[in-house]
Amino acid sequence: MSAVEEIKQRIDIVDLISQFATLRRAGRNYTALCPFHSERTASFHVDPARQSWHCFGACSTGGDIFSFVMKKDGCDFREALRVLGEQAGVEPETREHTQEDAHRARMFEINEAAAAFFHSMLAVREGPFAEKAGVARDYLAERGMAEKSVEVFHLGYAPNSWDALTKFLAGRGISEAEAATAGLAIEREGAADHSGYDRFRHRLMFPIRDDRGRIAGFGGRLLPGEALGSGEHQPKYVNTSQSPIFDKGAILYGLDVAKESIRGEGRAVIVEGYMDAIAAHEHGYANVVASMGTALTERQVAMLKRHASTLVLALDADNAGGEATIKSAYEIVNNSRRSRAVPNSRGIVRQVDSIDIDLRVLRMPEGRDPDDVIRKEPALWSELVENAQPVLDHLFDVAAARHDLTLPRERSAAVAELAPIIALTADRVVQSHYLQKLARMAKVDESTLRLELRPPARMRAPGEAPSPVSAPVRDTRDRREEFCLALLFKYPELRAEGIGIESELFGQSENRTLFESWVGWADDGASFGRSLTPDIRPQYEHIASLDLPAYDTDDAVKALSSTVWGIEQQRLRLVKRANAAVLADFGTQDGAQIAERARANWETGANIEHTAEDEADPAAAFVKDMEAGLKVHQRLLDQRDAAHPARRGGE
Repeated sequence: MSAVEEIKQRIDIVDLISQFATLRRAGRNYTALCPFHSERTASFHVDPARQSWHCFGACSTGGDIFSFVMKKDGCDFREALRVLGEQAGVEPETREHTQEDAHRARMFEINEAAAAFFHSMLAVREGPFAEKAGVARDYLAERGMAEKSVEVFHLGYAPNSWDALTKFLAGRGISEAEAATAGLAIEREGAADHSGYDRFRHRLMFPIRDDRGRIAGFGGRLLPGEALGSGEHQPKYVNTSQSPIFDKGAILYGLDVAKESIRGEGRAVIVEGYMDAIAAHEHGYANVVASMGTALTERQVAMLKRHASTLVLALDADNAGGEATIKSAYEIVNNSRRSRAVPNSRGIVRQVDSIDIDLRVLRMPEGRDPDDVIRKEPALWSELVENAQPVLDHLFDVAAARHDLTLPRERSAAVAELAPIIALTADRVVQSHYLQKLARMAKVDESTLRLELRPPARMRAPGEAPSPVSAPVRDTRDRREEFCLALLFKYPELRAEGIGIESELFGQSENRTLFESWVGWADDGASFGRSLTPDIRPQYEHIASLDLPAYDTDDAVKALSSTVWGIEQQRLRLVKRANAAVLADFGTQDGAQIAERARANWETGANIEHTAEDEADPAAAFVKDMEAGLKVHQRLLDQRDAAHPARRGGE
């Protein structure tokens, strides 16, 4: 019997789901209000005979105990297997832990030991560190921190010492080299014995947990008073250095304790600092997480998408950094699409790409931060969250306040700020709404502004080859690109053919990076996946897990060639579509002049690829359209000739 089957035998679906929903018997089955969305009428059904569940409401999905845990926790099957295996007392099929897995587990173990040390130091009343620890306690008291929050978030104090932590860890069998790898110590340059010193000295310590509650790193806030090393410039906040388990761009502070509330409300509020997040939780606002002062990343958005459809940025939006963070987050959200089934009036279902995140901005009162507002005026915080604006409305307000819109030059400056962000908007209805709003603000017609929505041409670096594709490339997952990479990863005999592929073939940035890494990889016996950096390893693991047909060498070569041709044809068709849009915008005006300039460009072979003027030049678009069309047809002819070679002797 497999582990999956044994777990299903030991865990009854009614017992499992009753932990998260109030089940009521309805005949042989059970019903409940769906635990995954808000509703008044029970649409969630559990069938104990089949050991299955199904939501007939907004979720319109169902499954077994594993799919329930996957949806509840936003995890994959392997993690659900681990969770249910622990609950059932079943050990999943074991696989030999890799050296990397063991190393990561060791890092978590070291961090847990360090967190216990820091937490104990915060409470110390006697000894060499007692006086400075009192400074940390006084600081928390001044900030209004409750003792319960100190315990819940396991806050601590890093002593004003060069080696207090490293000595403590050494007593538990953790070497200084390991402490340095975990980002807790700094090795002395040139030290043969890897001796080092504590990274954190005289700081209030915030353990940073991943979404599973494991301590991945620390943040340290410098406390009042002179700290060792203060002769050098010491920043107010210091984080654990990048490590195999700590990456600020992949973690949100407080998500481990906030995800249930976020899922219940369908909304996550993102603040900047640890104290902001803790203050929110302390006052009952448990759907708040902190970005730790960094811009929101794609990985952080992906984590939040599992639990919420609305994201509220409670950032300092009045400074340039805050505004840049908002614009960056808006771009990420508009690139973060999913395909969903939508039935039309005739009941025919089609797949539609949709934006499934509503990104909003919470405008803080001038000179105040979330910590201050939550502690002094909690009702105001609730009001600010409820009244958070859509991103574009907020940016329009900022631009209107910054510019004197009675002056043409200032209106032009406002257009220059807002048009690029409107161009990022994936929903065409929403984009059209804000384009009309911008036209009214700028006092120009909408067609004039549409030219501003075209992405500007990118300047090439010296010696860089021009890109063969000038049309915009979709950021959604590209199945053909992934199939092409999967072939290269699975069939080593394709390496000679693969190295001849141009990296520009891959429009998705992660796929291009993976391909370039594969080309530069020296097959010295080490795993290719193991050689990748943490940021692209998930994409590799996804592609490597794809099911491929069992090809022999000849068929694998043919499949690779056919896939490459398919990608190239798709890119060329995108070029034609983009150029056709330019030509349509200009219509037939000045047709004779356009035709003459197009003929001259064609005959002289003028460089029309990357000049800003040509982005709106119908003659250049006309030439590009013809060139793309010829390439498409040539590819089709090549493919036909390859499939049907010419017969010998004129047969």
